[in-house]
Amino acid sequence: MVINNMANVEMKTENQLMTISLKGHIDSNNAGDAEAAIIAAIEAEKPENILIDAQELDYISSAGLRIILRLRKEYPELRIINVKNEVYEVLDMTGFTEMIKVEKAYRVISVDGCEVIGQGANGKVYRIDQDTIVKVYYNPDSLPDIQRERELARTAFVLGIPTAIPYDVVKIGNEYGSVFELLNAKSFAKLMSEDPSRLDEIVKMSVDLLKKIHGTEAKPGTMPGIKESALKWAEFLKDHLPAEPAEKLYRMIEAVPDDNHMMHGDFHLKNIMLQNDEVLLIDMDTICTGHPIFEFSAIYNAYRGFSSVDPTAIERFLGITAAQGKEIWDKTLHLYFDDRSDEEIDAITDKARIISYARIMRRQIRHNDIDPDISVKLIDFCKTNLLELLEKYDTLTF
Repeated sequence: MVINNMANVEMKTENQLMTISLKGHIDSNNAGDAEAAIIAAIEAEKPENILIDAQELDYISSAGLRIILRLRKEYPELRIINVKNEVYEVLDMTGFTEMIKVEKAYRVISVDGCEVIGQGANGKVYRIDQDTIVKVYYNPDSLPDIQRERELARTAFVLGIPTAIPYDVVKIGNEYGSVFELLNAKSFAKLMSEDPSRLDEIVKMSVDLLKKIHGTEAKPGTMPGIKESALKWAEFLKDHLPAEPAEKLYRMIEAVPDDNHMMHGDFHLKNIMLQNDEVLLIDMDTICTGHPIFEFSAIYNAYRGFSSVDPTAIERFLGITAAQGKEIWDKTLHLYFDDRSDEEIDAITDKARIISYARIMRRQIRHNDIDPDISVKLIDFCKTNLLELLEKYDTLTF
């Protein structure tokens, strides 16, 4: 219920949480009255915790900051939310952001009717207007994920990987998004749909970018390693594969050498953009380090794996046909491994398929987010082929 109201302060308590809304200016002229009202409300309600809502706060002086400090002594878990940029700068400059959890207010936008230009495991990328795109995260509690992706994108950019750095965080309904500036950029998927005859050119540009990524070494610890995730996939499948091949799969992944060279982790037509003849990488939350076999398994999934039993899947995902997906995969490998024989490239494909099928199996068993009949067929297809490939190979490296 509402406890107290005055021009600059409003208190409301629900479920032992008191929300203190600060409004307008809080300075030496009104700080005393504001604090007296807050103390009276606390004594009356005796809340277990306090939340400060700064949505309507335009300015706060040192007198107002001292009120917050005194409240924090009594309520160590105190948070400040919906902070405007101007107020946030004051809190940051005075060190409050290091002592107290402070959450900025976020601009609200809509993606209704906007073109989907990219899609990954954690979100969709929309074009808002000619100059701007936004990645909307599926998880409504994605602020830590957004911060993580910003840091990964910044690290990759500093290392020379061409990517767009997000400059704003926004709200879209109950979800959060990162905003990027991409002037007149088009995804490779869009370019393919507009002119399929550009397939060879698109593959060449994507392979050049892929080699640049794989040729870039990150400092140990600055990016997650993909092998740790792959071992979790194999561990999960121990309950869904016969014991001996399941253990062999785990050992083969474990034996892949650690590698600090970068990989994107979700490299496909919708995550590569062309802007004024410059190729850019987007959707950087999957950026990591590791042996290229893990990258090629993800690429195989995008162009062939997920459409193994349903050829229309790739049309829905990338807007290309299954035949085009196969052609892109084949040309990507032959261009990337231009010094290898066809037999060697076939072996690399098989090794990528081992990880590909293991990953798809785990995903479908856990999520089953497609048609149930298709999902069962896809799991059976992956299991059958995975078991055959595990009999054929003893190592994943090349």
